[in-house]
Amino acid sequence: MGKKGGIKPVIENRKARFEYHIKENFEAGLVLVGTEVKSLRKGKGNLKDAYATVKDGEAWIINFHISPYEQGNQFNHDPLRPKKLLLHRQEINRLLGLQKEKGYTLIPLKVYFKEGKAKMDLAVAVGKKLYDKREDIAARDARRDMERAVKEKSHS
Repeated sequence: MGKKGGIKPVIENRKARFEYHIKENFEAGLVLVGTEVKSLRKGKGNLKDAYATVKDGEAWIINFHISPYEQGNQFNHDPLRPKKLLLHRQEINRLLGLQKEKGYTLIPLKVYFKEGKAKMDLAVAVGKKLYDKREDIAARDARRDMERAVKEKSHS
């Protein structure tokens, strides 16, 4: 399985850094049922359309799809049920304040296991405009071209 307490992401939202400017990160625990934990350990989850919200003083992750466990029976879980996030009160209050600000959204970046507990890296983010995405693509291409030129120069 790997070393105990390792922080290798089980599921990652790779598009998040392309779609959003990340402003702040929080580590949150996840409240899961047994079959959800088993599915997550196998990497059977999707963060693509997931987002977090604060309601009634509690943080929740919405649209976080965890596939049903293959060996599960009638005790299997609903794949899209809202899952509670475990955060400190002051973190929840901070998220609530940021959530009310125009343009800020709470998105999950990755899910991982830390000391046997399911954790989520939650980010406060602002959506990027199309021109920001184009700038990112141009910068990535330029960096790739420079690395390629350096590599070719060192081989000749």
